[in-house]
Amino acid sequence: MSRFWSPFVKDLVPYVPGEQPKLDNLIKLNTNENPYGPSPEVVEAIRGQLDASLRLYPAPNADQLKEQIARYYGVTAAQVFVGNGSDEVLAHIFHGLFQHGRPVLMPDISYSFYPVYCGLYGIEAKALPLAEDFSIRPEDYQGENGGIIFPNPNAPTGMLLPLAGIEQILQANPDSVVVVDEAYIDFGGETAVALVDRYPNLLVTQTLSKSRSLAGLRVGLAVGHPDLIEALERIKNSFNSYPLDRLAIVGATAAFADQAYFEQTRQAVISSRDALTKGLVERGFQVLPSAANFVLARHPGYDAAELAAGLRAQRVIVRHFRQPRIEQFLRITVGTPEQNQALLLALDTLID
Repeated sequence: MSRFWSPFVKDLVPYVPGEQPKLDNLIKLNTNENPYGPSPEVVEAIRGQLDASLRLYPAPNADQLKEQIARYYGVTAAQVFVGNGSDEVLAHIFHGLFQHGRPVLMPDISYSFYPVYCGLYGIEAKALPLAEDFSIRPEDYQGENGGIIFPNPNAPTGMLLPLAGIEQILQANPDSVVVVDEAYIDFGGETAVALVDRYPNLLVTQTLSKSRSLAGLRVGLAVGHPDLIEALERIKNSFNSYPLDRLAIVGATAAFADQAYFEQTRQAVISSRDALTKGLVERGFQVLPSAANFVLARHPGYDAAELAAGLRAQRVIVRHFRQPRIEQFLRITVGTPEQNQALLLALDTLID
């Protein structure tokens, strides 16, 4: 039936999300989900919407949520955009801010959805190699381009670029939009939102899927100059005028309001990451320095694919990328202390 497709569809290479296996008693450490549930206040706020009001459309601009986010980050609501997960926000960015007939710069080891968006919107992707230690080199991000995007911390490496490095990129590209994708920033970095008032070309994206335990709700956001936000709003209102439902709006608002719960679970993940890293190093793994809720690790004596298969046989699922430069690494989501210990014990059966 592909004869009914638009011509460009056959050339698309879609993004492949992490596996969501349907197995019982599984230790699932492959998709960077938070091991702790969302704030109880989120659940209560959602329950409060489970009534006849569901027959009504949600607020099209999600003003309640935008105002909560603006208060949290110390910006104005006009500097905030929200959408169905950060992936939808990123799609609008590629569509509305990167189509200038010039290549978009990104790291060669990075979020694999970026090249997919380039293919979808007919944008040239220019991948810049990470340094030998897998860090981003700000000096590489200059010259003619139609935009720049990178995760910070980077994914799947987990490595953080300090704000000084981000400023170096911004200053070298005053006529290009620079997008800092902060899906994992709350686990060990300082947000670049602090720079948006000084750099009108900076756009920061975030998600509530990771540090706020709401992957199942699908809420993402962007913060930047009102001119950039207006472009995203124009795209949104030409595509889907009601992107966030009533449950997502109240749930996300409650998540940002409950700072104490956020801090408690964030610190628990950070502590578990440190313990997991220590356990892996003790077993001979090289672990990249991570500021995220996952680690990227390799063992010099064992093949990564074989280790992943061996773990799976013990019902422990991790992520293995068959990608140049990182094909001998495993990306391991930080779980609860009990899950992390089960992973380490499973590894003990696979390595000498």
